[in-house]
Amino acid sequence: MKYLRLCEFYEKIERTSSRIDMTNLLVSLFKETPPDLIDKVVYLTQGKICPDFVGLEFGIAEKMAMRALVYAYGKPLRDVEELFKKLGDLGKVAEKLSSMKKQMTLFVAKELTVSQVFSTLEKIAKTSGEGAQDQKIKLLSGLLTSAKPKEARYLLRTVTGRLRLGIADMTILDALAMAFAGGKGNRPIVERAYNLCSDLGEVARVAAKEGLEGLRKFTVRVGRPIRPMLAQRLSSAREVLSKLGGVAACEWKYDGERAQMHKKGDQVWIFSRRLENITDQYPDVQEYIRENILADEAIVEGEIVAINPDTEEFLPFQELMHRRRKYDIEKAMKEYPVKVFLFDALYVDGQDLTSKPYPERRKILEQIVRETDRFCLSQMIISNDVEEIERFFEQAIEAGCEGLVMKSIRSDSIYQAGARGWLWIKLKRSYQSKMAEPIDVVIVGGFAGKGKRAGTYGALLCAVYNPDRGVFETICKVGSGFTDADLQTLPNILEPYKVDRKPKDVDSKLEPDVWFEPAKVIEIIGDELTLSPVHTCAWGVIKKDAGIAVRFPRFTGRWRDDKGPYDATTTSEIVEMYRMQLKKIETE
Repeated sequence: MKYLRLCEFYEKIERTSSRIDMTNLLVSLFKETPPDLIDKVVYLTQGKICPDFVGLEFGIAEKMAMRALVYAYGKPLRDVEELFKKLGDLGKVAEKLSSMKKQMTLFVAKELTVSQVFSTLEKIAKTSGEGAQDQKIKLLSGLLTSAKPKEARYLLRTVTGRLRLGIADMTILDALAMAFAGGKGNRPIVERAYNLCSDLGEVARVAAKEGLEGLRKFTVRVGRPIRPMLAQRLSSAREVLSKLGGVAACEWKYDGERAQMHKKGDQVWIFSRRLENITDQYPDVQEYIRENILADEAIVEGEIVAINPDTEEFLPFQELMHRRRKYDIEKAMKEYPVKVFLFDALYVDGQDLTSKPYPERRKILEQIVRETDRFCLSQMIISNDVEEIERFFEQAIEAGCEGLVMKSIRSDSIYQAGARGWLWIKLKRSYQSKMAEPIDVVIVGGFAGKGKRAGTYGALLCAVYNPDRGVFETICKVGSGFTDADLQTLPNILEPYKVDRKPKDVDSKLEPDVWFEPAKVIEIIGDELTLSPVHTCAWGVIKKDAGIAVRFPRFTGRWRDDKGPYDATTTSEIVEMYRMQLKKIETE
């Protein structure tokens, strides 16, 4: 398959804002792709060469990409830099330089294939050590030399992390169901396969070669993360009990990093909520797992919490982020010790537990864990008594937790991988007339700062995710709560996500000075949720011609790097919070 053909599809996808049209284009692309290449095409369409949990990145920043353009097209670096300033897109720079070279030399190169491009990009990502930068530049410039202008555009966007076609994983799953699994009616089977392996390329390969029967055979495998089950939220223990059938398992909701821990003999893997491989950041947790999980093979879930080593008190989540580093891990381990609280077992010694009810999974978890001071089970009670649950809730808050997660114990309380259902419900601080609980929002735009904030952003346009529409809906402009240090670093943090027009998956009535691709998640809090004529969150749901906004929003200081944009607070959660807030006000 010619790489140019893939780029032609990318160009068509880039030109449409319709999710239906985007899906249909993907269906055509997948049907046209040879089965042996389908996984590679899916990865490239995601802007990567492997699933996130493998942790393989291109490692090519803008300056390196410019050097590759210099080598490929023989232009002085200053000319490349000037062109970049003018066009604002290295992909367009590459396209322009490629077009100029072809016109001047009448050069006809051998056509690039998808296999050749993928293989070279894989080499680029795997190149490390002394001289790695020069080798990466050499490999990339070799591709560019052979690339047609359109191919050069998408090559540069891919390696610099700016492909961003606006295609969500769920859109790819829809297209795979339509192309290979008999239609969207079988989408749940395709999605289940993805939920169990977290690898869209593998799902695509099996779908293309084996169809529905192959997809039905997907099972849990140690070393491959399962997409996490998510919780809904309600405002009172009474409401939660009503939703869960009158009785629930109530667990402390710790303010830490959710982790999925895999063990196979002495091998250990630790994956974040976003399915990133964070094993190397927690050598202490690796040892806890090896020594205290008694099964030979297991997949368990828990929360890693930073603690004060002198008092054993829980520390805020932000303290834990000091462990997110590549170097001086041993030093960080001593400075920021952690405690692990396990709350679920998904697989043990050959047995897939995801289809088992929660009480059975918890019992098995208790049987395979040897508890220690630093590695133990989450605090949990089973209760049908509102007052008992409220006392347990207050204990959790007093200990430094965020609240409770209340879980169904009925026979249908399976582990819903990748889903946000009503089997798990978060009970956090009360939704009174004041907005007492923070929410996680995605930065989609920036407004230029003035006065003391000149040279940085005065406010950020933030949004929440609507999975039903596949778009990010704006909910506030936040400019408060940022320290001087925050403001100074904002431009650098957000620069990689800057785009020249509104992203197609952002729904906004406001026009910021700068648009950002939805990527960075921050935590905010405000005075209350209110109806808004300018923000698009839940537009028309509560009131015609109005959305929901956060009144007087403030940045809490917490960058949610543990969450991707699709993990942010959802529109439906905001609607529920607004309604709970409204009920509270009406009864006061």
